Amino acid sequence: MRVKLKGINRTTTRLASGKVATYYYAWKGGPRLPGKPGDPEFLAAYHEAISQKIEPKSNTLQSLLNQYQNTPKWAGLAPRTQKDYRSHISKIEAEFGSFPITALSDRRARAAFLEWRDKMAVKSRRQADYVFATLASILAWAYDRGLTDANPCEKPGKLYRSGRADCIWTQADESTLFAVAPERIKLAYLMATWTGQRQGDLLRLTWNAYDGSHIRLIQNKTKRRVIIPVASPLKSVLDELSKDKHAVTILTTSKGTSWTSHGFSASWRKTLAKAKITGLTFHDLRGTAVTRLAIAGCEVPEIATITGHSLADVGAILDAHYLSRNTKMAESAIRKLEEHQAQPKIPK
Repeated sequence: MRVKLKGINRTTTRLASGKVATYYYAWKGGPRLPGKPGDPEFLAAYHEAISQKIEPKSNTLQSLLNQYQNTPKWAGLAPRTQKDYRSHISKIEAEFGSFPITALSDRRARAAFLEWRDKMAVKSRRQADYVFATLASILAWAYDRGLTDANPCEKPGKLYRSGRADCIWTQADESTLFAVAPERIKLAYLMATWTGQRQGDLLRLTWNAYDGSHIRLIQNKTKRRVIIPVASPLKSVLDELSKDKHAVTILTTSKGTSWTSHGFSASWRKTLAKAKITGLTFHDLRGTAVTRLAIAGCEVPEIATITGHSLADVGAILDAHYLSRNTKMAESAIRKLEEHQAQPKIPK
């Protein structure tokens, strides 16, 4: 007779090999259990975890972490984002789970949290920023609902600074890639540079999203609805492919099936290696799209409408990562100045 165990949290994930693995936890956020339900070691580990589980006091940070994971906001997060957040939350729980909520308003609390972030940064500044941002977001949620009187993690600034300032794809890079890339990889490249969308959203994009003139989609990460007019270079390719499509999705493997994220990434890396292109990623194509639109004279609101970025994000990308070192923008500015200076002056 199988005994039904209460609170078991079951999750699945796709491994790098492409296989799907199933993991079990004693409860959401609890310890991982070995084996599978019904195994002696599984039952022993479950009962051991339950015996050591102590319900968090309602006046501790742990209670806020638990409440946050049962909100509509949490439910609305993409599965990948939830997975990342769980990893961050487990670190917060280990360090500050018993931290009193009333102590959050103490001026020394901010120093304690920042000191913890600095310790994490010794191993990885980027990861330290991610974990701290998660904590700040949860405390902001709690503050808005009157569950705490303060958010000591608000606006901490970032420790990590991306070194990808020059990581945009040039026309030379594009030509090098296209010289060796199979058609399916070329199409993915064109989709990215002409739409400015994330890899995951492009891999999921179905033919129903394309009506012959526009691509319509809801971004998985932000839930923003985006309507993108399709430019002629991309339109001609899509129109030709639509005459003999074999899959639901626009982007497909060599067998005509929809890509998995791992499968596409592996094929993309192989193509870059064959082309001997280093230092550039598929994600850089999104910034490249933003940059090309700006160089073409598009304003920030116009760019944001296409890519789905917020106005602030577009501005940040252009200011901090791309246009600050883009010589074409500088050349364009000087050319405009020269043209203005060359105009005949009208006597007063």
